[in-house]
Amino acid sequence: TLVSGPGGRGTSSPEEDWDRDLLLDPAWEKQQRKTFTAWCNSHLRKAGTQIENIEEDFRDGLKLMLLLEVISGERLAKPERGKMRVHKISNVNKALDFIASKGVKLVSIGAEEIVDGNVKMTLGMIWTIILRFAIQDISVEETSAKEGLLLWCQRKTAPYKNVNIQNFHISWKDGLGFCALIHRHRPELIDYGKLRKDDPLTNLNTAFDVAEKYLDIPKMLDAEDIVGTARPDEKAIMTYVSSFYHAFSGAQKAETAANRICKVLAVNQENEQLMEDYEKLASDLLEWIRRTIPWLENRAPENTMQAMQQKLEDFRDYRRLHKPPKVQEKCQLEINFNTLQTKLRLSNRPAFMPSEGKMVSDINNAWGGLEQAEKGYEEWLLNEIRRLERLDHLAEKFRQKASIHESWTDGKEAMLQQKDYETATLSEIKALLKKHEAFESDLAAHQDRVEQIAAIAQELNELDYYDSPSVNARCQKICDQWDNLGALTQKRREALERTEKLLETIDQLYLEYAKRAAPFNNWMEGAMEDLQDTFIVHTIEEIQGLTTAHEQFKATLPDADKERQAILGIHNEVSKIVQTYHVNMAGTNPYTTITPHEINGKWEHVRQLVPRRDQALMEEHARQQQNERLRKQFGAQANVIGPWIQTKMEEIGRISIEMHGTLEDQLNHLRQYEKSIVNYKPKIDQLEGDHQQIQEALIFDNKHTNYTMEHIRVGWEQLLTTIARTINEVENQILTRDAKGISQEQMNEFRASFNHFDRDHSGTLGPEEFKACLISLGYDIGNDAQGEAEFARIMSIVDPNRLGVVTFQAFIDFMSRETADTDTADQVMASFKILAGDKNYITVDELRRELPPDQAEYCIARMAPYNGRDAVPGALDYMSFSTALYGESDL
Repeated sequence: TLVSGPGGRGTSSPEEDWDRDLLLDPAWEKQQRKTFTAWCNSHLRKAGTQIENIEEDFRDGLKLMLLLEVISGERLAKPERGKMRVHKISNVNKALDFIASKGVKLVSIGAEEIVDGNVKMTLGMIWTIILRFAIQDISVEETSAKEGLLLWCQRKTAPYKNVNIQNFHISWKDGLGFCALIHRHRPELIDYGKLRKDDPLTNLNTAFDVAEKYLDIPKMLDAEDIVGTARPDEKAIMTYVSSFYHAFSGAQKAETAANRICKVLAVNQENEQLMEDYEKLASDLLEWIRRTIPWLENRAPENTMQAMQQKLEDFRDYRRLHKPPKVQEKCQLEINFNTLQTKLRLSNRPAFMPSEGKMVSDINNAWGGLEQAEKGYEEWLLNEIRRLERLDHLAEKFRQKASIHESWTDGKEAMLQQKDYETATLSEIKALLKKHEAFESDLAAHQDRVEQIAAIAQELNELDYYDSPSVNARCQKICDQWDNLGALTQKRREALERTEKLLETIDQLYLEYAKRAAPFNNWMEGAMEDLQDTFIVHTIEEIQGLTTAHEQFKATLPDADKERQAILGIHNEVSKIVQTYHVNMAGTNPYTTITPHEINGKWEHVRQLVPRRDQALMEEHARQQQNERLRKQFGAQANVIGPWIQTKMEEIGRISIEMHGTLEDQLNHLRQYEKSIVNYKPKIDQLEGDHQQIQEALIFDNKHTNYTMEHIRVGWEQLLTTIARTINEVENQILTRDAKGISQEQMNEFRASFNHFDRDHSGTLGPEEFKACLISLGYDIGNDAQGEAEFARIMSIVDPNRLGVVTFQAFIDFMSRETADTDTADQVMASFKILAGDKNYITVDELRRELPPDQAEYCIARMAPYNGRDAVPGALDYMSFSTALYGESDL
């Protein structure tokens, strides 16, 4: 409150403020007098003089002017040597004018009060001098003088137990703060471990004595006064503590050096962590790919539709749940790798070389193998499901036909092997012959079914049906039985023909009945078989074809009913003749087992099956209409989403080469763009849901769109990857700009030049385009041999892998490389030398004292022993360590 400007604010009367301070605690005047007197004498003794009474010895202004000359190093105006009051006032005014010339605005301090010996004004003036010349220039991290001095004390005493510096009064009463400051810089002067917080007098006296004896800091305080005062004077404490700050100012260089080393080590530690994270992420991703590829390459078919459907569901889970996070991980891995390499370049570190097999190219190659394995897996699954569906249909058809045939052949072999003709009458023999002829007709009618059964079995074999052995066995049994029936039939005919001469009569009507009933019965059985036949269709056209065929069949029913009536009429005629002529036929037709009752029963069954077939066809027609709706629904969405993805890809390409606003504006724009893209994800998910419905409905083609779900998936993954990479490129440009000190105007100029020569908008420049771009920016590259050599050197920097193209990031790195303000190995080495006290080595204790614990241990673990002639036990080589940080040697 005594001064304004750099030393204070001057908002009230200094005499009033000084009175208020001293009235709060009268002991403060005593503390200030002693402290200020000691402080003044610490400087005046350099001029060979001292003061005893602060208000008396400064009254003539001579020693006051001398004090200012000593502490400022400047010469004041020539003093007046007279004894008169006017001379004294003149000298004091010269001193006050000098103080004012240093930017201090004195408020209500006049030369007359100093000459008159006003103690409060004199103390206030001395405090103004102390504040300006001893404290004002103390600043830590751009704080004010007082705050800077306090922050310095807090940092230096932070490691010490029972020390908590929060102010310049009661925080120092126990003396441990003073002892900690001394021990921090000169640990050999005080055994800090033996000090006790409950013994403040001993602590204070120890600190004051050591400071006076070894640090040339005079005693400015009395231990008894500090302990006996409820709140020691803040100005006295600050004055005394500032003497410690100036005494240890040399140590400040060590702190600056330590800060530089901490900064460099922090960069290395961060980069090492990024390298470890990259290695782990790469390992995890490669391991996942290694586990997944064999699963995708496994084409072992399943025997049942349910098992194959489960495989398809597992594949859907893989595409929907398991792969998308891995796509993101792969993209993030590339981004992390590019960011790490940028940080290494910006910090003048060697480029990061991942472990063998874990390069980004290795990841891309492995990913390509994964997608190659994945490529045909879904198509194989769907083909297998089609095959199994077809197989199930054929197998059921085989079982139906085989059952019908086996039912028909049941007992036929035994019947053909009967020798009833040996004891039969002539009329019975004739009847047996006619019956055999009817059987042969029936047998011939069944030939087509046997051939159908054999053909179905053959198709099941060709389609690799899992239960083919049992199908083949059953088919073989049917064929063998059929051959045997043929042989037995031929044998029985021969036997009957041998006795044909014995046959004289036969009931022609029975024979006609049998001949017409057999094919009609076979027709009914075929009709029932067809009406109950399962069908499989995939389009509206196919079900319409089946419906048309069914309608055609229904159109034949009236004629069939006429045939039935005719056959029944024959049977009725036979019955009439038997009754009329009393023929002993035992009431049965000897030529056939087909009764009118069976014909009527089967006919009724056919009539019942017709509406059932109608219903089945109608339901299938409705299902195919639903499938067509699903196709149109999917096609409508895919025809919107596909072009949308392509448009967004093109827009991102334009954004990456255009310049609108600052890099931060571009980054914000891209992030908003990314957000809008991510918000589009529900539409992709909805399309996935429709695609799943299509697959579950076994729909295998879609004429309403050229986009498949695979096209949409690949496009979506590429879109997400492209926007993430573009954002990462801008972030790296910001890192480069900030680290290299490139202005926004320079960055815009570089981007404009690059875009001008990037005529194909590929985001890269060929060698000739790059050379033209450099020349446009004023880079001198001649067409002679020297110019070609220089350009070849530049190309080796911007295109180290000799790909023949230059990216914008490599272009920016080159343009800013030679002007970058980066730490160097020499700078770090110089910083370590300061911490080591100009020695060629450093000790463990020095590292732990000057650096934070984690960074100190980092250095200790990596520094090699120092082997120079001046080495001491435990000496460490900080020079080789410094060069290793920048890749110039090995850690």
